[in-house]
Amino acid sequence: MKIDQQPDKSRQKGPWIILVTLLAGILVFQFDRHTEDVPDQESELLDWKPTEIVQEPGPPAQAALNQAEMFQSTLPVNQGPDGYVGGASCRDCHETEFDSWHDTYHRSMTQVVSPETVVADFDQVRLEHNEEVFNLFKRNDEYWVRITSRQPVVVGDGQGLYEQGVELRLSLVTGSHHMQVFWLPAFHGNMQIGFPFTWLIKDQKWVPRESAFIRDPHAVSQPEIWNLSCIRCHVTAGNPGQDLEHDLLMSSSADLGISCEACHGPGEAHIAWHKEWERSKTHASAAPKGEDPIIHPEHLDHERSTQLCGQCHGMKWWDERENWRQTGFDYRPGDDLTETTPIIQPSKMAEQPWLQEIVNKNPSILRDFFWSDGMIRVSGREYNGLLESACHVNGKMSCISCHSMHDSAPNDMLAKGMDGNEACIQCHSGFEENLTAHTFHAADSEGSKCYNCHMPHTTYSLLTAIRSHEIDSPNAAVSHQTGRPNACNLCHTDRTLSWTAKHLQTRYGWESPDLGGADQQVSSVLLNLLKGDAGQRALAAWHLGWDASVQIAGSEWQPRFLAELLDDPYSAVRYVAHQALQRFAGYEHFDYDFVSRPEFLEQAQVKAIQIWDQQQQIRHEQHVGPALLLDSQGAVMQQTYDELISARDDAPIRLRE
Repeated sequence: MKIDQQPDKSRQKGPWIILVTLLAGILVFQFDRHTEDVPDQESELLDWKPTEIVQEPGPPAQAALNQAEMFQSTLPVNQGPDGYVGGASCRDCHETEFDSWHDTYHRSMTQVVSPETVVADFDQVRLEHNEEVFNLFKRNDEYWVRITSRQPVVVGDGQGLYEQGVELRLSLVTGSHHMQVFWLPAFHGNMQIGFPFTWLIKDQKWVPRESAFIRDPHAVSQPEIWNLSCIRCHVTAGNPGQDLEHDLLMSSSADLGISCEACHGPGEAHIAWHKEWERSKTHASAAPKGEDPIIHPEHLDHERSTQLCGQCHGMKWWDERENWRQTGFDYRPGDDLTETTPIIQPSKMAEQPWLQEIVNKNPSILRDFFWSDGMIRVSGREYNGLLESACHVNGKMSCISCHSMHDSAPNDMLAKGMDGNEACIQCHSGFEENLTAHTFHAADSEGSKCYNCHMPHTTYSLLTAIRSHEIDSPNAAVSHQTGRPNACNLCHTDRTLSWTAKHLQTRYGWESPDLGGADQQVSSVLLNLLKGDAGQRALAAWHLGWDASVQIAGSEWQPRFLAELLDDPYSAVRYVAHQALQRFAGYEHFDYDFVSRPEFLEQAQVKAIQIWDQQQQIRHEQHVGPALLLDSQGAVMQQTYDELISARDDAPIRLRE
């Protein structure tokens, strides 16, 4: 237990206090345009200066009209760059494809807040965050929040104190699969700032926004700007529309969400080409010249096809010469992505001289995205994994080798037949006839599923773990050097890394690294759980509750160690641990709130350990031994346990999903 590592709430006081200073319910924000860029989808933090706007009152009907018009003006403009016509233009001719796309979560990546798009609870909900109170409610079909301060607020020149709150209408919502993140208008162009609470869909629960991600619990929370972060990947052909002269953002996009033209390119020329073709058939006019200009991913080579996905699913960096804040990205589907939007690859530092300058300016940037050998460790950057995979570099593997937009279930978007070994056997057919000779596991076991060994769950994603998209092989030496979990140990959670190294050497000829100390004595997953960084701890907890690992490593010992994380300083780690804990007998309905105050977290931890102790007294069969830090009587080997806890990696980390 490390209760002393709980977040210092006094340091987390965010910028929301400024909202309750409003007298008219309207705020103008000015920002410093010289803020350094942070790569990829993470928010950019701006310096805020509230300015009051005074409006002349008008007739009620006119006021309502003005309010509606004003709200509409806060939304991104529905207008793409030249050549973009919007996905709705595709429906008449491509109804089947339009409908299958409409069922995906790409379509609902960003939406205007409405009864059709919101799944969160707004039924007179009261939320508290630091010094502010947020009351959520609906007004007709509109979603509102009233923000009030617990303390009087100094406004303007500091001469007055005001206690009244402000009501704001929520405007945009991001996400519809795992969680919903909401945005509020800043009334500065159409700038959108992040609402400080997130709705967890599975849990049906509001939580503080920072609690839903692995973020340094001691860091001061800051506002997030949709126009400079999410617009990069969560819309189609987004343009921040920064007006440098007036310090305004007037953002636009061809579509909110990821629609047809994100993958197929601008549709205007395609429509014109087909109209000309139709005219040529009925009026004996000349047929259109050249080929249909629309892009079909399956007609591109594997590199250009994959870049279509990589424009969003890659850890990208752009040159400021591209002026993306003013005009949006230059990349268009079918282009060479590397010409305009290079992808950060730490493994190719020598080939990317600009990368060292980025690292110098942002020292934590690589740790926040990558394992130390350059493998991506967070979701949303699957393209980075593919770029490091021999199947792509030396072969023809692309995203559509396994995934499909129009022929798949929305959850993982795997094409039909691609949810098993068929995905790999389509290229590696030689393993099909005698699979067990390669895997050394029964043909119908988890150990004979290609992706469990070559695409293990070493990527952290939205309060869970997902498969790495860097096709790799288990290597004990790499795991020892990087701290990245080894695929073998993620199933055999009760085994040491040394045990894995010996089997890999015997079976596949891997050179066995010189492992000593804890790697020879303690379960590899337990080492990550007890002494790893926050990301390692979350992955370790998830795997202790993973069905495949429980089938192999038993189900008696895990709760004792998952209990250790119930008071982890990182709220997301606590969440993952609790989800795994509920997998075990006696904990199915374990009462726990991962965003509780420290004293409640500690109480829950004590209770979880007590349940385990009581079960120990009646359990007839159990896993024990030094690898699990349990003596022959099933008691924790306290000295070793405490030594590992005291060595925990508490360096601040922010995994940027």
